[in-house]
Amino acid sequence: MRQRSLIAITAALAAGALTLTACGSRDEDGGGSSDSGNGGTTVVIGVDAPLTGDLSALGLGIKNSVDLAAKTANKEKYVEGVTFEIEALDDQGQASVGQQNATKLVANKDVLGVVGPLNSSVGESMQKVFDTAKLVEVSPANTNPALTQGVNWQKEKARPYKSYFRTATTDAIQGPFAAQYVHNDAKKKKVFVIDDKKTYGAGLAATFTEEFKKLGGQVVGTEHINPESKDFSAVATKVKNSGADVVYYGGEYPQAGPLSKQIKEAGAKIPLVGGDGIYSADFIKLAGAAGTGDLATSVGAPVEELPSAKEFVANYKDAGYEEAFEAYGGYSYDSAWAIIEAVKKVVEDNDGKLPDDARAKVVDAMQNVSFDGVTGKVSFDEFGDATNKQLTVYSVKDGNWATVKSGTFTG
Repeated sequence: MRQRSLIAITAALAAGALTLTACGSRDEDGGGSSDSGNGGTTVVIGVDAPLTGDLSALGLGIKNSVDLAAKTANKEKYVEGVTFEIEALDDQGQASVGQQNATKLVANKDVLGVVGPLNSSVGESMQKVFDTAKLVEVSPANTNPALTQGVNWQKEKARPYKSYFRTATTDAIQGPFAAQYVHNDAKKKKVFVIDDKKTYGAGLAATFTEEFKKLGGQVVGTEHINPESKDFSAVATKVKNSGADVVYYGGEYPQAGPLSKQIKEAGAKIPLVGGDGIYSADFIKLAGAAGTGDLATSVGAPVEELPSAKEFVANYKDAGYEEAFEAYGGYSYDSAWAIIEAVKKVVEDNDGKLPDDARAKVVDAMQNVSFDGVTGKVSFDEFGDATNKQLTVYSVKDGNWATVKSGTFTG
C-alpha cells in the first residue's frame, strides 16, 4: 500500500458487487489481452497457497490479501483500462501440487503475475515452470536463501531465476537474528535443535545453529521429526534428558504446537523457539497453556503497529473476510501490489495497452519496482530479495502473540 489514499473497501464491494468477467484468451506468447466486458483489459494475478489442510490459516490470509489488493486497484482505477482478477489455487503445502498449479497458471494467458507460495519447498518446485514461461512470481513467505541466491549461497551467491522475487526476508537473516536474541537477550546457552527435514525447516535450523555456536552457545542435541506425525514423545524425552535450557524448532505450527506441549509434559519446562512458520494463532491453540513463553521470529515489523498498515488493517476488516490476514497478509498485499505496479509501468510504456510480450516486460519491470507498502518500503535487490530486512521476536503471553523486540540482524 503506497502513501496514497487507499479507498475503503465497501460492504457492497466485499459482497461482490463489482462484477469481473471470466478470463478470455491471449495469443500464444502470453502478450495479448482479453476484453473484460467493459471496454478494458483483464489481467489475472495468480495465487498459490495452501487453502486447505493444516496450513490453511496462513494460506487463506495470503489469498484474501491479494484479493483486497486487486479490488483496491480496480476501485481506484489504478491502471487505466485494466481490471484485475485473481485466480487462487490450493497447493495443499505439497511441492508436487504446487508444480501442477504453476503449469495451470502458465496456461492461463491472462495471468501476468503470481503471488505465492507459502512453503519454500513448494517454491522450489514452481520456479523453473514460471521462469521458462517468463511469468513473474512474488512470494510473501518463502525464506530459504537458495531460492534467490543459489544452492551454494553461503560461498557464492548466484541468482537462479530472473522471474522469482519475494517480499519476505530470508533465513540467512532470520535464523541468526533468532540466535542472537536467544543467546544475548534471553540468556539461553544450551539449545536442543529440532527440524522437520523440509526445505524451510532444515534451512532455518541450520542458520540458527551456526550463529548460536558462533556466539558461544552449546548445541546439546539435534533431532529430525516426521512432519506427518503428532506423537513427539520420544524426542521430548531426549530434550528433557539433554539438559537444554531452550529448544529451537525449524518447521511449521501444525507440528510445533504439539511438540511444545509434549516437551513440557515430559518435564522440560523450557521455551520452544521457532521462525515465521510457527507465528500463527493456530500454534497457540495447538500448544495450549504449555505455549506460554514460547517464542517466534517473523519477517518485518508487526503489521498492526505500522502506521503504513493502518489502511490495510481497516480495509481488510471492512471487506468482511472470514479468515484473519495472519503473518503474511501485509506481505501478500505488497506482493500483489508490486505486480500491479509492474503492469502499470508496462502499460504506460506501451501507449496505454499491454504489449505482445507482456509477461517478459512485467518481469523486467518488477526489478525496478519501488513503493511505500503495507510493510514499509517495497523494492528488490539484484537477487530478487526484499530490501526490507527487518524482523521481530514475539512471545506467547495471555493466549496471544506479544511483540518482544524488533530490529535487523547485525552480522
